[in-house]
Amino acid sequence: MGDILITDDERDIRELIAEILHDEGYSTRVAGTSDACMAEIAKDPPAMLILDIWLKDSAMDGIDILSKVKREHPDIPIVIISGHGNIEIAVAAIKQGAYDFIEKPFKIDQLLVVIRRAMETSRLRRENLELKRGERGTTELLGESAALKSLRSQLEKVTRSNGRVMLTGPAGAGKEIAARYIHAKSTRAQAPFICVNSASIEPDRMEEVLFGRESPERGIERGLLEEANGGVLYFDEVADMPLGTQSKILRVLVDQRFQRVNGHEKVQVDIRVISSTNRDLPAEIADGRFRQELYHRLNVVPISVPSLEERREDIPLLAEHFIEMFNRTQGLPLRPLAEDARALLQTMTWPGNVRQLRNVVERVLILGDSTGEITARELPSTDDRSGPEEDRVVLSGGLATLPLREARELFEREYLLTQINRFGGNISRTAAFVGMERSALHRKLKSLGVVTSNKAGARVAHVEG
Repeated sequence: MGDILITDDERDIRELIAEILHDEGYSTRVAGTSDACMAEIAKDPPAMLILDIWLKDSAMDGIDILSKVKREHPDIPIVIISGHGNIEIAVAAIKQGAYDFIEKPFKIDQLLVVIRRAMETSRLRRENLELKRGERGTTELLGESAALKSLRSQLEKVTRSNGRVMLTGPAGAGKEIAARYIHAKSTRAQAPFICVNSASIEPDRMEEVLFGRESPERGIERGLLEEANGGVLYFDEVADMPLGTQSKILRVLVDQRFQRVNGHEKVQVDIRVISSTNRDLPAEIADGRFRQELYHRLNVVPISVPSLEERREDIPLLAEHFIEMFNRTQGLPLRPLAEDARALLQTMTWPGNVRQLRNVVERVLILGDSTGEITARELPSTDDRSGPEEDRVVLSGGLATLPLREARELFEREYLLTQINRFGGNISRTAAFVGMERSALHRKLKSLGVVTSNKAGARVAHVEG
């Protein structure tokens, strides 16, 4: 359940607490002096520390130990106990980051409640850190196109250094995957990868999120910079970072030190910074929205991540990868791609890049048949675009080669078949949706050779003959 270090100069007290915690399923260690306590922490940081304020024959008292441990291991919850407790000592302990304060003689039930809460807090912090690190994020760069091979070659070169990298490219092209690839291949691979989504953090909270904070009520809370110590800090869409924060990040890059919000001591970190943007940063600088000095610090090694349209030959491979991934993670059908679907995917426009392709594959697997090949007919017939051409219809190769009359008849037949089956063969609902009188719809269906029939308890439409 957890490893708890008990530090008290009274042998009976520390052994009593250890015995109680053993009965509750915890593993424990004990220390009677400040030197013994710090030696145990240096050997293996515990999940929690129970600490007496007054330690006889010790170089440090409990407040000194508390302060030192919180600087070096801020995630270890510390519960202070003392037989000489008063409000001033309790306030001082909480200000230094103690989780709680218990006065001797304490009740066992009270002690256990505080310990359980402290251990739960410790567990939640660890889980939160794992989520922020995103250690399960993919580092695969799939494809054999010339554009991707060039990207992979550039990334391989920068993995061997600690140089700052600026990844540029359109949204959804895979800039974060490129950043994770650098991290996974570097000497920092076993250290954290912390992603800072500059666009999703409220400007007035940016400094607290990055630098952490200190407060009497909640003690020391680490920011993302501390969590990235020893590893990589990735600024996603760095152009969205507030100007005020930009100047402070610049100072961190120069000194590798910073202060927490409301803190007084400097925190030293060792981090590698990778940034990304889909904007023209020189233009942002000219408009006064981005600091030129920060740009030069971050843009040591610029690398461009190609759009999906620059690597069309990789599209079928990526689509098959997403099909397999959705089967493994969501249990969606494992369906092969038909040749016409592969061809159509490679001719479609992809303003949303790899992210859009992933969404299209997921949509087809959710809405399509559970068996058989994925065919071109199941793919969206229009692009997921915004702007002046968002309503433009992308014609399939066959339709585009027909005379207008035949193309119109083929379109009407396919369109009405889709709508009738969508509404379960209900002619009234279909007529209302397409904007026709019911009798007019019947005549149109007859002229197109479309009939409805019962099949497996449902009405379906098909072409006669």
